[in-house]
Amino acid sequence: MRSAGMIEAAIGLGANLGQPEAALRRGLWSLGLPVLAVSSLYESLPVETEIAQPNYLNAVAILLVPEAMPATALLERLLATEAALGRVRAPGKPPRTLDLDLLLFGRQAMNEPGLTLPHPGLLRRRFVLEPLLEVRPGQRLPDGRSLAPFLAAALGQEVRAVTGRCWWWRIGD
Repeated sequence: MRSAGMIEAAIGLGANLGQPEAALRRGLWSLGLPVLAVSSLYESLPVETEIAQPNYLNAVAILLVPEAMPATALLERLLATEAALGRVRAPGKPPRTLDLDLLLFGRQAMNEPGLTLPHPGLLRRRFVLEPLLEVRPGQRLPDGRSLAPFLAAALGQEVRAVTGRCWWWRIGD
């Protein structure tokens, strides 16, 4: 689905400190962009870290972004939202109050300092692929490849759905 003058962006959300579900909800709403779809919440083990930490809650949201906003500006908004909600960046992939990743930005592919699209972890992480395909079952990469084979290859990773798709509408967190 596409609205005139708008680009669909897929955003990965994750958190494993404090109240992760509330942090994901606050982060999503704080972006101030129209939300087209949000996946269920998924619980996953921390990956690519040797630091002991709690499991993550993850989701994917599809946002509408004005065509005048480049992907780099959206990434800046994601990073500012993370910081405003308590994210501290440190080496070694420590636990996070909020993690917002730009996964896809329309059909754009890019590899610039600080921003690679599609997101480099997209194709190997079940906790991203499964929720993305939940909300966009036919999603393809900018080069036209289907995401389904990548999900099939990642099915050995421990990930489980923990809520339905209405988690992000709750009020009071």
